[in-house]
Amino acid sequence: MTSPDKKYPNLNLLEVSVENNLEMVARDGVALRADVYHPNDSNKYPSLVCRTPYNKMTPRYVETATDLASRGYCVVVQDFRGRYASDGNYEWMWRERSETHDSEDGYDTIEWAAALGWSDGRVGTWGHSNASWAIWMMLDSCPPSLTSTLASGISKNILDINFGIFETGRRLEWTYMMAADMRRRAERIDGPTTPVEAVKRWNQVERGKYLWWLPLGDIPDSVFSDLNDQLQSYYGAQNQEFQHFSDVHPKVQTPIFQITGWWDRLIGTIDHYEGLITNGRKDLREQHRLIIGPWGHDATQFTGKIGPIDYGPMAETTYADLISRWYDFDIKGIDNGLSDEAPVQMWVIGEDKWRGEHEWPLERTEYTPFYLHSQGGANTVGGDGYLSIKPPMPGESEHDKYVYDPKDPVMSLMRADSQAAPVDQSPHDHREDILVYDFPVFDSEIEVTGPVSLKLWAKTDASDTDWTAKLSIVYEDGLAVNLTYGIMRAQYRNGYQNPTLLQPDEIGEYTIKLNPIGCLFKPGQKLRLSVSSSDFPNFDRNHNTGNDYWSDAELRVAQQTVLHSRQHPSHLLLPVIPR
Repeated sequence: MTSPDKKYPNLNLLEVSVENNLEMVARDGVALRADVYHPNDSNKYPSLVCRTPYNKMTPRYVETATDLASRGYCVVVQDFRGRYASDGNYEWMWRERSETHDSEDGYDTIEWAAALGWSDGRVGTWGHSNASWAIWMMLDSCPPSLTSTLASGISKNILDINFGIFETGRRLEWTYMMAADMRRRAERIDGPTTPVEAVKRWNQVERGKYLWWLPLGDIPDSVFSDLNDQLQSYYGAQNQEFQHFSDVHPKVQTPIFQITGWWDRLIGTIDHYEGLITNGRKDLREQHRLIIGPWGHDATQFTGKIGPIDYGPMAETTYADLISRWYDFDIKGIDNGLSDEAPVQMWVIGEDKWRGEHEWPLERTEYTPFYLHSQGGANTVGGDGYLSIKPPMPGESEHDKYVYDPKDPVMSLMRADSQAAPVDQSPHDHREDILVYDFPVFDSEIEVTGPVSLKLWAKTDASDTDWTAKLSIVYEDGLAVNLTYGIMRAQYRNGYQNPTLLQPDEIGEYTIKLNPIGCLFKPGQKLRLSVSSSDFPNFDRNHNTGNDYWSDAELRVAQQTVLHSRQHPSHLLLPVIPR
């Protein structure tokens, strides 16, 4: 990205007026309501549309919409059908795309926004996470007035978010928060009726109770109000791909600017960019843009410090700045330096600056295996596990063992709202159920940027279990900070659509996909791989029984073995970038 003083043109910010609860009647007669922010003058401006299930009056929407309108845009923030000011019934995103109205509602809203009296007829989009899911739903319908697109923080596939496993911490809190408006609409008095009240009560009162509830599906219906039926259906659908947005990539009719961060749970946003380049319209391929910052999933925190490391002021921006810069360039035609930049802009951790690239993954990548080794005692950070580019040799110890007890899972080190973040990993240093493999201290720089996977040969005495992998950077002072993670439920080893239980103590081959990373390791630092069987409540505990997790109250202890021999050479496959 360009230096901050050249990112945006100098603007005399305009006075903003707001029109509240303007009705748009969808094609099936349901009224959807939006607030429209526009400059307080007689000119017409491009419309920027955000559709959200999170309440259009939430401060982050009000602030961003006001900011954008002051820069010369007509900004629409609309409540989803069945949410807050809009009529109709709410159908959440965790279901087959065709079962919601969001493709049609998105089309109708784009065309409505183009015809507003403050609009010049050109329309773009904005909105993060679920709001960007709505953008991709809309893109499937190809509204003719859509001129340009911005989407952020939404993966191409659901299975790249949950890996086929219920995200207990995030999903229960999210459902509890979303249920507040359902309760308000139904005039129920059995729980919180605003999202702020719901989040507060969840974290202060309910979280410690319901995360551990067994069976999970027996949590009282009233806890999730009128969303409980949708949640119950979703419990049993963890291995189903509902989004499959790759189907939409060939239909996209505009350039798209996409935003994500290295610690964004939904970093599968990157896969959209790759899909558009591979399968999208050829005449648009050079116009798409992608930015990957040192950020998490929170669009209000595009800052230089979201964890123990401060990446400095060059890593900082605001959502409104990114949105306006894109549309100033792509709709208004302002020369703000974006045309001079490579289409992929990423913050390289360790190098701590932005770098432009022309593709993803990088063409010059050298995929390099880093093999697991030990003398049989890789347990804890004080164990003897290590990584090497040399494969295992005869005579070396061929395995490591640990016990996985779902009553005492490895607890996720994350934000209070169950979102991923860079976190000091030392609270887990003592755990015997984590195998730790360090690459020796680097004596020269090495860059690892791109997709990451772990090829693991392992066995268990259970009929099902989980295998987890986490990569961390270990700084010169010993501070270990997580970079990426992945998990595989053993029954999905042959694919999500072919769940198959294990034969106890049978050696299995597992390919664990981790989220991509972009990190420069410097001399004196180390790369650390941690292998275990739980990451709770980021993902639900595997009960080790093979039974349906949502209806199973039994928790079984499992004896786990990770192999690293010549016959079973477990290894990381890392995207090393020549420098």
